[in-house]
Amino acid sequence: MVAPSWIGDTVLAQPLLSRLAELHPDVDIDVLAAAWSAPLLARMPEVRRVVESPFRHGELNMAGRWRLGRRLAREEYDEAIVLPNTWKSALVPFFAGIPKRTGYRGEGRHGLINRMHRLDKERHPRLADRYAQLAEPPGADHPKVRRPHLTSSPEHRRRVREKLGLAGDYPPVVFCPGAEYGPAKRWPARHFAILASALGSPADPVWLVGSEKDAPIAARVAEASRGAAINLCGRTSLEEAIDLLAQARCVVCNDSGLMHVAAALDRPLVAVFGSSSPNYTPPMSPQAKVVSLHLECSPCFMRECPEGHLRCLNDLTPERVMTDLRQMGVIP
Repeated sequence: MVAPSWIGDTVLAQPLLSRLAELHPDVDIDVLAAAWSAPLLARMPEVRRVVESPFRHGELNMAGRWRLGRRLAREEYDEAIVLPNTWKSALVPFFAGIPKRTGYRGEGRHGLINRMHRLDKERHPRLADRYAQLAEPPGADHPKVRRPHLTSSPEHRRRVREKLGLAGDYPPVVFCPGAEYGPAKRWPARHFAILASALGSPADPVWLVGSEKDAPIAARVAEASRGAAINLCGRTSLEEAIDLLAQARCVVCNDSGLMHVAAALDRPLVAVFGSSSPNYTPPMSPQAKVVSLHLECSPCFMRECPEGHLRCLNDLTPERVMTDLRQMGVIP
């Protein structure tokens, strides 16, 4: 399988893997993916191994793709399922001579993809449904899509606590204040800080989890919460972030890759949606609650608010999220 570039999209590909394993119990599934996705795919029991893609996002590098394809030809794969819709993402399976190359129609890929599906957005509104459809014959429908599932062992959870000096074995409240796509997907730091002050304390702080890029936002949350939150952003690998989220008694986050990770770990979750749509990439868990104001101008799918007011997030108050957490029974 050729994996998507985004963390969240990779999580949403897991139901496809489970469907393939159901249809073909003896199948060996290898995944061509960027290095940053490898720890995530390692937590999916259907994946045998990850083949690291050396190409940067948007990079063509035709010669490099040809060399990788010829190396993979030695594996004699029966089928490649290409999840991205780009032309270049289908090149390596083609160069590898894989006889069956499955994917959706897109970017003039006739020949590169020879088991072509046509996307029906009304039948398959969610990205996870669209991915899972690729396990079926073109035109056929798939059974009900299973939820994504990731694993985390007690040993992994204990080890990351020790590394970060997180005392005790209590289940923490975890916030994921970042969102890779842009400001229009990020709930304001001041709102996170108010909520952290209500839920945490210096003795029992809220954990702020995310990448190094999220660290400045998390620093503002930690400072404004006066010690009720601890900034762990940028201090962990993705694998360690998975194990931190696996320990949470509840998670509050933006529409982000870590939102899908938390949902796949079956953690109680409140997901704040602003510029994006929960109809397309919702957290797929019965323990997840989506919070959105459903303004006329949203979802706009923009990185920054085109109206300049960001009301979809600014007007979504911490009190609203607190109410949802209480209704879920995860806080008193």
